[in-house]
Amino acid sequence: MSRTIRNIAIIAHVDHGKTTMVDQLLRQSGTFAAHEKVEDTVMDNNAIERERGITILAKNCAVSWKETHINIVDTPGHADFGGEVERALSMVDGVLLLIDAQEGPMPQTRFVTKKALALGLKPIVVVNKVDKPGANCDKVINAAFDLFDKLGANDEQLDFPVVYASGINGWSSLKEGQPGERWGEDMSALFDTILDHVPAHQGDASAPLQLQISALDYSTYVGRIGVGRINAGLLRPGMDVLVMEGPQDEGGRQYKGRINQVHKFQGLDRVQVNEAGPGDIVLINGIEDIGIGVTVTDPEQPRPLPMLKIDEPTLTMNFCVNTSPLAGREGKYVTSRQIWDRLQKELQSNVALRVKETDEDGIFEVSGRGELHLTILLENMRREGYELAVSKPRVVLKQVHGELHEPIELVTADVEENHQGGVMQALGERKGDLVNMEPDGRGRVRLEYRIPARGLIGFSNEFLNLTRGSGLISNIFDGYEAHRGDIGGRKNGVLISMDDGEIFTYALGKLDDRGRMFVRAGDPVYEGMIVGIHSRDNDLVVNATRTKQLTNFRVSGKEDAIKITPPIDLTLEYAVEFIEDDELVEITPKSIRLRKRHLKEHERKRASRETAVA
Repeated sequence: MSRTIRNIAIIAHVDHGKTTMVDQLLRQSGTFAAHEKVEDTVMDNNAIERERGITILAKNCAVSWKETHINIVDTPGHADFGGEVERALSMVDGVLLLIDAQEGPMPQTRFVTKKALALGLKPIVVVNKVDKPGANCDKVINAAFDLFDKLGANDEQLDFPVVYASGINGWSSLKEGQPGERWGEDMSALFDTILDHVPAHQGDASAPLQLQISALDYSTYVGRIGVGRINAGLLRPGMDVLVMEGPQDEGGRQYKGRINQVHKFQGLDRVQVNEAGPGDIVLINGIEDIGIGVTVTDPEQPRPLPMLKIDEPTLTMNFCVNTSPLAGREGKYVTSRQIWDRLQKELQSNVALRVKETDEDGIFEVSGRGELHLTILLENMRREGYELAVSKPRVVLKQVHGELHEPIELVTADVEENHQGGVMQALGERKGDLVNMEPDGRGRVRLEYRIPARGLIGFSNEFLNLTRGSGLISNIFDGYEAHRGDIGGRKNGVLISMDDGEIFTYALGKLDDRGRMFVRAGDPVYEGMIVGIHSRDNDLVVNATRTKQLTNFRVSGKEDAIKITPPIDLTLEYAVEFIEDDELVEITPKSIRLRKRHLKEHERKRASRETAVA
């Protein structure tokens, strides 16, 4: 039990190189054998993470350096997965803050750093990607200092060590070198900085056991697995423990249990151990009801810790049973009970999520941190065989002193200077206030806005069009403020199918000048299904199943050849952002379709009259 332990989290804005950096730390610490083939971004082991190139779940691994056991937690960079970050930070004693040497601190950097500083963790700033052509290390370090100062860092936190690194090339250095050269041989400068500046955990091995569960896993062999750091005491397999949901005076539930097995991390593997002590990050099983935030403690001398506090959700969607005429053809799980059970299962590990039943049968209100947070859940559900429909996202409003308040987001947009006017106009129309504007001197400009969260719903596609795909945008929740009034919705109407059947090329040819289609020839359609975007601002009911009348009359030449514009590929994010309040996205394992909430035209007219009266 005498070996030295360091617990660190790696935090950064999305795409600043966290997971690649962890790859190098694992490789160079001798975790993998020389002959072992190692995938890139080995920590992103979830299928969606690999496809999108982002980290969604916080994950643990461990390396050894100079006889010191270093537990590393790789955290997500997206603010939507902030619940994961907050839990990860509760297990560590220091943080590596990775900042891109060209982009500098970004909104999500601010979000995660604020959490780390509030917990009293001392940061090590790693300026990553220093070999990029546009790298400016001094500017980035000064911006990091200003950011820490703004976020209320103490003197010790402001006196942070700096390491220069190129994660992808596997080297780090404590000194700046010449552009185009390697500034260091390997990652030893970073490893040594971790040993020098991250404090060892100061827990008492002779004190009563105190272990807080920060994450959950599941195994078909042993059931639910709790992951957390031991604050004090020793943990052994077969121990009787008391599980407490916060201090006794807060009235939390408490129950007895027995530890079955104890594992620790070694590299990417889990190794069974007979004893673990203060500072160790462990995995325990045997307690079936264990949840996130609970304290596993000594039954004779209980010492519970406060439950983990997680920021409240800001966005809500309705998850409904799929009631379209095509329901049940592709999915395995289609009933409201099955959807409800799946959402309950998600709540056990996804702490930033909230789920509640509504007055209507088969409709559940699901609240999360943002669009990405909710669409990743939907993507996982459809891959598991679930079929459901979802409504347009809505922001969570609050009453403060009798006044309506809404969530405000801090948005950073990096755009080319010739696209700046269009982006500023679009953000202004969505009630955004310009906070800062900074040209980089190389033809690009960084715009910072404070904008209502509602104004960002559906904006990412418009932003891509405005910047011809060259813009970068990121946003972060910045607090609640007084409601800013109405924001205009979608500018175009939709094309709605008037009949059930199958799409024919002939019908697509006739509709081509009406707008862009979402469907291809051979796709099934039904009455009330949205088949395309209308080129004007009103909805139009069209005959999408029309076929050519066959006659004996033949025409020579090419005038009969049908030219069709390729349809828009419907992704889950695009569909959720595109719809209006009276529309739904139908999600099945194989298809994503758009539909009107009321399928019959007379029902839609009646509903619009009722809304107008209301």
